[in-house]
Amino acid sequence: RDILEAAETGPMELMKNMKMDIYDKEVFVFTPKGDLYKLPLGASLLDFAFHIHSKLGMTCTGGKVNGKNQKLNYKLKSGDTVEILTSTAQAPKLDWLAFAVTSKARNKIRQTVHEMNNRSATLGKELLERRFKNRKIELNESSLMKVIKKLGYKTVTDFYDAIADESLDINNVITEYEGLDKKIPDAAEIRSAEEFQLMTAADDDSTSSDVLVIGDDIKGINYRLSKCCNPIYGDDVFGFISAEGVIKIHRHDCPNATNIREKYPYRLITTRWSGKLGQQFGATLRIVGNDDLGIVTSITSIINKERDTSLRSISIDSNDGIFQGFLVVGVNDTVALNNLIKKLKTVKGVKDVQRSK
Repeated sequence: RDILEAAETGPMELMKNMKMDIYDKEVFVFTPKGDLYKLPLGASLLDFAFHIHSKLGMTCTGGKVNGKNQKLNYKLKSGDTVEILTSTAQAPKLDWLAFAVTSKARNKIRQTVHEMNNRSATLGKELLERRFKNRKIELNESSLMKVIKKLGYKTVTDFYDAIADESLDINNVITEYEGLDKKIPDAAEIRSAEEFQLMTAADDDSTSSDVLVIGDDIKGINYRLSKCCNPIYGDDVFGFISAEGVIKIHRHDCPNATNIREKYPYRLITTRWSGKLGQQFGATLRIVGNDDLGIVTSITSIINKERDTSLRSISIDSNDGIFQGFLVVGVNDTVALNNLIKKLKTVKGVKDVQRSK
């Protein structure tokens, strides 16, 4: 009827206009068997593969369009006959998102790549832990986080991925890790805000007879609070005379304590806390919970409200709705630290809070 009523412009012109209206937002393509599929304009050969089946899309290597080989990013045209080619060795990649336009394809690519990264990160973590165990090195999570940041990785997942794909040598990680305890910070050293820690008597090599009683209350001895276990006032501690002649103070439950006692019993020295407090001590807390909106704010708010307690640094890593964080807090003694841990455990969404050794 429209053709007859529009006789002055001619039937062919009307048909041309109708074709433009129909196909300006979508394309129609065929399978080799003649089945017809509709996709949005700009859809690629990869979109067509995911449109038929997700498994087909994830293993797609290209295809034949009208009998000619075409790549994944080929933009489909109405009337194309498409045959999908696959390989069991193929796997989705993030750069596929550059030419995938349908939501089904994009969501499946992101999901699969994320799952692959998690599997890769798990493998990398197992490789690292096995190498540390073979070298008889205690793996301290807080120290490892410092190494990860120093090596320039934004997330723990990226770090373990690099180990799994061998772009990062585990031996380099171990070298950096072992160098943490040997490095003595310079008071004038420039550090980032995340790495900043308040100076304590241990950091500036000063001796404080008010805080620690070493041996038979020997005076004038340099000591440092060991970085591997970060002892605070109230912990059961002992002194270890290092090769440099400086006494390092360790907790009795320090990861390195057993090794020290077995290899260097002649370097141990009795150490205890005095009855006076004169400084704050840095303690590292590992906290795990649900990545709910505002949970980090709730955690930091509790710390800020605590008297004589300060938040020195915070590092948070979130994955699949679960976050893991490391907090370095300044406290006067173990009593204040234990009270803070109890309060943090009451925050909604927090699953576990522990002092990191």
